[in-house]
Amino acid sequence: MALNQARRIGREAILLLLSDQPDKELTRLNEDNWQACLGKVGSMEAHKVVAAIETAAKKNGLIKTDVYRESHALYHAIMEALQGVTRGQVQLGSVHRTVGLTFAILRGNPYENNEEGEWMAVSLYGTIGAPVKGSEHEAIGLGINHI
Repeated sequence: MALNQARRIGREAILLLLSDQPDKELTRLNEDNWQACLGKVGSMEAHKVVAAIETAAKKNGLIKTDVYRESHALYHAIMEALQGVTRGQVQLGSVHRTVGLTFAILRGNPYENNEEGEWMAVSLYGTIGAPVKGSEHEAIGLGINHI
């Protein structure tokens, strides 16, 4: 049941997110049997962030739309990552905060034993702050969940 140190899903999701050469990273991850995609979202509403990430996952074939457990796993990974960005309080517009985020979604098996199944990681990086230009700061979040 040991994690494969060469396949740490959270580390890979963050490296993809922060890469200066995302196309090369996506190619490398694909060659290593990971499924991945990148996207951007900005909003004062958390549900719009969730919707943008779910839409990207569906459009890029990372989750099957007719299999509930896949959407459910993605949702929990998103919410965990959002908690990191929002410092535990997943509230945006209602407390006058807005985010501008880049996200990465990664799917695969991080374990040595293939029977452990697939996992999903969502990493978020960008800014959060008052909805006034220049009143924001950087933030990062990571969420990992089994499918």
